[in-house]
Amino acid sequence: MVAETNDSGFEQEVLKADKAIVDFWAEWCGPCRMIGPSLEELSNEMTTIKFFKMNVDQNQQTPAKYGIRSIPTLLLFAKGELKGQIIGALPKDSLKQKIEQVFA
Repeated sequence: MVAETNDSGFEQEVLKADKAIVDFWAEWCGPCRMIGPSLEELSNEMTTIKFFKMNVDQNQQTPAKYGIRSIPTLLLFAKGELKGQIIGALPKDSLKQKIEQVFA
C-alpha cells in the first residue's frame, strides 16, 4: 500500500522508516498518474520498503527542501538518509530494478 504523507508527517513517517520511497506527484500530472499503479504493485511486492506519496501542490516545504523540480520524482531513503532518486515515469520493471540497485 502507498500511504499519503505531508510536510508535517514526513520526518516521523518517512525518515524514521528503515527503507522508504516517496513519490512526489500532483493531480494534474499525467506521468504521475501513469506510475501510480506500478508503485502500488511494487509496494505489495517489496514489503520491506515503505511507500509514500506526497502531493506537491498541497505540500511545498518538503519538495523545496529536497530540490524537487519535476514530477514524478521518487526519493529513496534508508534510515533517514537520502540514498537515491528516480525522475520521470518509468515502466514497473525499470522502477523495480533501480530501487533494488539503491537498496542492494
